[in-house]
Amino acid sequence: MDGKHMQIGEVAARTELSLRTIRHYEETGLVVPSARSQGGFRLYTETDVARLMVIRRMKPLGFTLEQMRDLLDATDRLDADGELPGAEHQELVERVRAFEQAAAERVADLRKQLGRAEDFAATLRTRLQRAANTRP
Repeated sequence: MDGKHMQIGEVAARTELSLRTIRHYEETGLVVPSARSQGGFRLYTETDVARLMVIRRMKPLGFTLEQMRDLLDATDRLDADGELPGAEHQELVERVRAFEQAAAERVADLRKQLGRAEDFAATLRTRLQRAANTRP
């Protein structure tokens, strides 16, 4: 990390999250600004942005804040210390693997929903075309 700090507005633009949403995630403990300016402004790093991007990607898949917290805790612990005892390391890997499987299942469900939505839109287009062709 280069140590560069960003204010919340830049982070919001980069993550496409609102200021309010970022503050909410801070209040719930999902992300904590790495620093504060002398004036008290929140300051974030690339690591903070990456964390917010994980949260942003989990949200549309229906993960709860608690599930987000659990995944972030597991990945933080895996990233922080390469010297975890074998059993603890394996348990954390299994937790992350379970999230990966859940995400894959939710993506498959969303693909099915998208297919149904596309079929519905195509049906409406066909009906509109027929209606336009039979107009007196």
